[in-house]
Amino acid sequence: MNNKTLQTILASGIFALVGCQSPQIRPADLLFHVSDEENAITAVTPAMIDHVAIVLSRDSVIEAVGKGVVTTPLDSLRAQKGHYLVGRVRRADSRKSLENARRFLGQAYDTLYLPDNDAIYCSELVQLSFVDGNGRPIFQPVPMTFRDSTGQIPTHWQELYRRNGLAVPEGLPGSNPAELSQRKIVKIVGKLP
Repeated sequence: MNNKTLQTILASGIFALVGCQSPQIRPADLLFHVSDEENAITAVTPAMIDHVAIVLSRDSVIEAVGKGVVTTPLDSLRAQKGHYLVGRVRRADSRKSLENARRFLGQAYDTLYLPDNDAIYCSELVQLSFVDGNGRPIFQPVPMTFRDSTGQIPTHWQELYRRNGLAVPEGLPGSNPAELSQRKIVKIVGKLP
């Protein structure tokens, strides 16, 4: 079963029916939130994935959320609507990647999803933190898109950037959690128990 097929099965809620077991999570695993309902992020990205967090320990994660880059108890993720998929990053230097992520603790959350400012959004935290054994970044940025399946930019995004005196940053380098989950270097190993 390939990564995309497993992801589709997991996202559709059929997980319990296919006989897969819940994985043991490890430090530096990625947790991808699969939303139960469409929202501004899932409207412009695949697979209903709207957030990603990094496992620090069996009890906590580091994530970029409205409060900024913070550590969060793992149990609070389990209590959210929707579910989390566990992604394992191949060839990552887990120790160094977690060390990098911790350096961003306390940094503001980037509500504008811009590549070159002092604030950070969830998938940007992953992108900036993960390195291989030689210290090279694992996740290169990709052109961002704010277009839905019809090719239009939804009103939410148009208004957000208009209120801030900016153009929608269509095509600028960046990332999003759903796109990260589909990279070949990420193996979806199951659903968060």
